[in-house]
Amino acid sequence: MSGNEQETANYSSSPSRGRRWKTSERVFNVFNITLMILLCIIFIYPYVNQLAVSLNDSNDTALGGITVYPRVITFENYNMVFSNSMFTSALFVSVVRVIVGCLSGLFVTYSAAYALSKQSLPGRAFFTTVLLIPMFVSGGMIPTFILYRMMGLMNKFPVYILPYLFGFYNMIIIRTFLRTIPESLEESAMLDGANSVDIMFRIYVPLSMPVIATIALWMAVFHWNDWTSTLLYVQSKSLHTLQFMMYRLLKESEVMMQIAADRARQGLASGEDVPKITPESLKAATLMVSTIPIVVVYPFLQKYFVKGIMIGAIKE
Repeated sequence: MSGNEQETANYSSSPSRGRRWKTSERVFNVFNITLMILLCIIFIYPYVNQLAVSLNDSNDTALGGITVYPRVITFENYNMVFSNSMFTSALFVSVVRVIVGCLSGLFVTYSAAYALSKQSLPGRAFFTTVLLIPMFVSGGMIPTFILYRMMGLMNKFPVYILPYLFGFYNMIIIRTFLRTIPESLEESAMLDGANSVDIMFRIYVPLSMPVIATIALWMAVFHWNDWTSTLLYVQSKSLHTLQFMMYRLLKESEVMMQIAADRARQGLASGEDVPKITPESLKAATLMVSTIPIVVVYPFLQKYFVKGIMIGAIKE
């Protein structure tokens, strides 16, 4: 045994060194676990607090002091949200938008990523540059509005889908993932007579489920949470999304509360005119209705999410 190996063996076999290492490891584990618990509390508490507010009586909530559980349980706040006759229509539009937007967006983005992942594609660098420019340079709101109007997208469902079919960042994530798949699989399929479409759908797509699930989650969250598209481009109430309806309901409730408060200060309001729903409680109920679907879906995609984003973003 050489001198260096003997010194290393003596160092590792020393009882005092072993005790010091175990002590430092315990201290690190305690610190790490404590930090993780504190972070979980910081991130989870606001959501649990809003859930408690949404289930608590509005007049009692106005007194303050609501933490993680409701003092006076009531479903009146949710009844106010769901009692709107447009809720079912808006929910249907949002669900259809998420499904159609995700499927069509994945098809376009994945197809572009598959094509641009091929070194033999003529003009590959040019196409990549052209697709990259809109990511940094935007035409602005007014030119975009005029463009959509000239294309006949105003007050039509495709205005929710067509402008968001392709995302350059999502394409880069998928393209980087595709480069990790051995080219020998494609060569073997071509020898068996498969064309590019067969290779993409039968070989690459099944192997790309982690990154596809990741991009699908991003697209679903975007389509579900987007309300500005309805505000800017849609006037027909039959095409309003759930998020926009919640936004409008919240604004209307604030106006109604302000009117009621003014009437009360002027002594014109009777006991029946005193509002039973406060904006704070309505905001909490709106938040719960808007976020629960995404919160429910995320755990089913979590195992793909971490793997997909790590492989797609790091490996080349």
